[in-house]
Amino acid sequence: MPRSENPLRSELFPDIVPYASGMLQVDSRHTLYWEQSGNPEGVPVVFLHGGPGAGSAPVHRRFFDPAFYRIVIFDQRGSGRSLPLGDVTDNTTPHLVDDLERLRRHLGIRQWLLFGGSWGSTLALAYASRHAERCIGFILRGIFLGRDNEVQWFLHGMRNIFPEAWREFAEHLPPGERHDLLAGYYRRLTDPDPVRHRAAARAWSRYEATCSTLYPSARGALEADGGGFALALARIEAHYFVNRVFLADGWPWRDINRFRHLPCTIVQGRYDAVCPPVTADELVRAWPEARYVVVPDAGHSALEPGIRAALVNATENYRLSRYSSDLFLPRFPWQE
Repeated sequence: MPRSENPLRSELFPDIVPYASGMLQVDSRHTLYWEQSGNPEGVPVVFLHGGPGAGSAPVHRRFFDPAFYRIVIFDQRGSGRSLPLGDVTDNTTPHLVDDLERLRRHLGIRQWLLFGGSWGSTLALAYASRHAERCIGFILRGIFLGRDNEVQWFLHGMRNIFPEAWREFAEHLPPGERHDLLAGYYRRLTDPDPVRHRAAARAWSRYEATCSTLYPSARGALEADGGGFALALARIEAHYFVNRVFLADGWPWRDINRFRHLPCTIVQGRYDAVCPPVTADELVRAWPEARYVVVPDAGHSALEPGIRAALVNATENYRLSRYSSDLFLPRFPWQE
């Protein structure tokens, strides 16, 4: 059953700036942006952004107490400030898991807390499936497991809740292509002609943004760079959806015993139309040790007031649980 919250803090922490940042070359093609903020000697936490392809933002540092956490934020392949932007070559879930492990080693971190929402929850669980010994816990939001029914819900099911947004999304394609929205969009998003791929990216990202909050609001910021961030989001998402997010059938159920002993908080908006609660419910039934918080008046976005408060509360709960335990720090040498 979902657990009720006993709020510790409901507001984001103040703005901070990174104390270190850089670009990590992970292969001959891709270079990842990374940054660290907060306490260099604190408990490491890595922020895994959504999408895939959405990228990170300065506001994401503010979910964490900077006096306690060593906050690691990075942009996944093709996303945000990573280069080349919007590139889907050698861009798969196993590549992203390997990148995350390479970043951990690069920063000299022995173990870390994984904080991820939507696609970020997928990546956190995929990483834990292979590197459970490097994880100290999880804070997950808006659970997405990348299964066919979840992708079909995104492409078609959200029509039941947001018919106007879906109609605009579908009608970007000519009538003869609307029987397969994913294939039609993928052709346009990977078309080299900027006229075709940028228009498709705007339509895709506007659809997703409109459906991501309890009160619909298209997010124009994705187009602020002339469409580059919108293109990265839409193209990379479509690439992953076409390829069944590069995860095998039966995942993550066969792997969950590798990490279910670790502390986990799952935050879910009751009216999340992008990643409906049924998926989080399935995960919690397989992982009953997890702390499950359903926010009654929220959709999908991490920045909706109720979701935001629950996530900050989760990071504070983790902080207090570490302070109250005699296992704090002496048992966890964070730096190698």
